[in-house]
Amino acid sequence: MYLPPHDPHVDDPMRFKPLFRIHLMERKCATVECMYGHKGPHNGHIQIVKKDEFSTKCNQTDHHRMSGGRQEEFRTWLREEWGRTLEDIFHEHMQELILMKFIYTSQYDNCLTYRRIYLPPSSPDDLIQPGLFKGTYGSHGLEIVMLSFHGKKAKGTKITGDPNIPAGQQTVEIDLAHPLQLPDVENLRDFSELSRIVLEVQEQVRREEQEREQQQEEEEHSKQAASQPASPLGGEGAEGEETAAGAEGMTQDKAPASQPFVLPMGVISRNEDYPRTCRICFYGTGLIAGHGFTSPERTPGVFVLFDDDRFGFIWLELKSFSLYSRIKVSFQNAQAPSREAFDEMLKNIQSLAT
Repeated sequence: MYLPPHDPHVDDPMRFKPLFRIHLMERKCATVECMYGHKGPHNGHIQIVKKDEFSTKCNQTDHHRMSGGRQEEFRTWLREEWGRTLEDIFHEHMQELILMKFIYTSQYDNCLTYRRIYLPPSSPDDLIQPGLFKGTYGSHGLEIVMLSFHGKKAKGTKITGDPNIPAGQQTVEIDLAHPLQLPDVENLRDFSELSRIVLEVQEQVRREEQEREQQQEEEEHSKQAASQPASPLGGEGAEGEETAAGAEGMTQDKAPASQPFVLPMGVISRNEDYPRTCRICFYGTGLIAGHGFTSPERTPGVFVLFDDDRFGFIWLELKSFSLYSRIKVSFQNAQAPSREAFDEMLKNIQSLAT
């Protein structure tokens, strides 16, 4: 199991923890051992469910228990997962979230199902190399997000989740056709100024979507009424692509190599060690929800590209900032066989979470 570094140190390397191991014996036999817990290896089971899917089961879960009961197990888990003790956590809301995560993860007793995920395919036009990133999520700690590019959009999909937003959901979406021109640093410190800029772009995006829907309806009516099918949709689509390409070209050619960056006053960041310069910013939306993924909604925000390995997202409604840093582990045989296979995988993991 790959674990993120301790919160909020996103630039630290991932941690590795073995869960199961297989001993290949003579005469084509094998034994499976569960490595979970603190009493040493013990009897386990692995079953191939179907292609690209298998399950693990511990046959001796008593090895996971501690003499001090659940309280000792929780304190040990807290030290290992968070690198701190319960006395270090003063915020009551954070204590509640951490306890929820412990209860949720420990109830499975390491009876788990694993499904293959692919790394996102890349193209020369991508803003940066897609891949896996560690990100700060407030009191939830660090989580793993997969950044992938889809034409005019970029998507951040949660690979690990929390009690509010489960794994598989699209945590952020970046609109690459709508770059944001940030004010100078002094004005950027004013949250209301940043909010004004973002909400203006949000309204522009809403109007453009309405116009596209209206044009599509009119074109459908025209096709039904005309004896010869016209193709204004194709023309409009081509024009739209050209416009988007123009915007992309503008951001790459005319945007400064770097510009000063600072978080507005009142925006909370778990990691204050964020870069003070950025390359470019885009309008985006972030997914928020109540506990148990209740009442999910997409809210406006700002995607901030710092460099090839780091980006950030300002959650306007939450007045919160997430910092993401690239995972530089080299995974074997993780490339998707095709773009279609990758898109299908994204759809599958989202449906599992839903």
